[in-house]
Amino acid sequence: MSEVIKLKRATYHLWTFTISKLISSFGAQVYAFAISFYILQLTGSATSFATNLICNILPRTLMAPFAGYVADRYSRKTIVITAQIATTLAIGGLLAVSITSGISLLAIYMTTVILSLTSTFSGVTFSSSITGLVDEARIQRAMSLNQMSISFAAIASPAVGGLLYGYVTLPVFLIMYMTASAIAVLLESTMNFKLFAKRKEVVKGEKKESMLQSMKAGLSYLKLQPIIMAIIWVSLVINFLFGAFMVGYSFILIEKMKMAPQHFGFTEGAFAVGMLLMSIFLSVRKEVKYPMLVAKRGILTMGMIMAGIGLPLFFDMPYTVMFAYYATLMFTFGVTQIIVNTPMMVMMQKMINDDFKGRVFSILETMAMALMPLGMVIYGFLYDILPAQWILLVSSLLLVGTVFIMIRPSAIRMAHPELDKTKTVKTEIVHEQ
Repeated sequence: MSEVIKLKRATYHLWTFTISKLISSFGAQVYAFAISFYILQLTGSATSFATNLICNILPRTLMAPFAGYVADRYSRKTIVITAQIATTLAIGGLLAVSITSGISLLAIYMTTVILSLTSTFSGVTFSSSITGLVDEARIQRAMSLNQMSISFAAIASPAVGGLLYGYVTLPVFLIMYMTASAIAVLLESTMNFKLFAKRKEVVKGEKKESMLQSMKAGLSYLKLQPIIMAIIWVSLVINFLFGAFMVGYSFILIEKMKMAPQHFGFTEGAFAVGMLLMSIFLSVRKEVKYPMLVAKRGILTMGMIMAGIGLPLFFDMPYTVMFAYYATLMFTFGVTQIIVNTPMMVMMQKMINDDFKGRVFSILETMAMALMPLGMVIYGFLYDILPAQWILLVSSLLLVGTVFIMIRPSAIRMAHPELDKTKTVKTEIVHEQ
């Protein structure tokens, strides 16, 4: 295949991938919105609602390493399509139950577990396939468009879900989600996942690694990548400390500041809008030159935003000013999150060997999520006994300290050796003058 045809095909992949992710993300989020309302209306129990959340989070955390092994071992196109078909069938099963005997909590929980598993396999495999679908020069654009579709779904799905929930029955929601999932299957089936892939060819007769050996090989490969190891450890600590933000934000605005539900929804919408606009910006601009340096500055900004959440608790603030303050803060947070995540993902896409991408991305996802539930439990307890503003301030200082230690100048120079050369050239010019 000529280079011109490959680039045209990559352009097709870019838009097919984006549309597929938009359709599936939008369908999933509208479904999640409807199911959440249904559970609360059916039972009125926060425990039942939390159980559904656990059915979503736990399988992802447990199965991510296995998903990485499968993504590196088998055809990535087959995995993505199979996962999407399984999603369609799971929704179809729930629809059949709802029509024949009525939806039960057990049926919802089982469907949530299946959807969590299919989402894990599809997500890890798609992350591993970016460099096979598009040319290297447009990896940042692909990552940005992917995030843009997710952000757009996050903004639009609550509005569409809320509008539809009042007019259509739950089976109609399920039919809509099934249709969206089926369209995603058709789009994904037209994509060539090996277009730019650099995976090792399978040699006939060669002894195959066992699953355990393959996972050990992934860990051994990771140990030889100090930059990626640093990113994983930073992700682990950040996600734990951000429990202060995840628990504290809603607690402060709703319980302490007595913000109206619709205004609270607007502040969360500002976060999604910030993500969307920055994703659009990164999709059309040149690739970020020093992602590790940009990520360090971005995480430090996120630390300051986290401290800023508790600022109105130190002194009185008019309601309108308070609302504008939190909306601005959340918009900035959305922008900063994309500035941190997208360039770092592009850097890792280029650094990680194609044969190890599935395992490395699955380890990253597992590590990133591992301490999140623990952080939320601990901070939930702390917010009940300590002043919220001081919890946020201390957590923010710990986050800033972690970043300065883990992403120190030597780590940045290791990731971007050209920064050292730039300094050397500048020093030589000064001496010559």
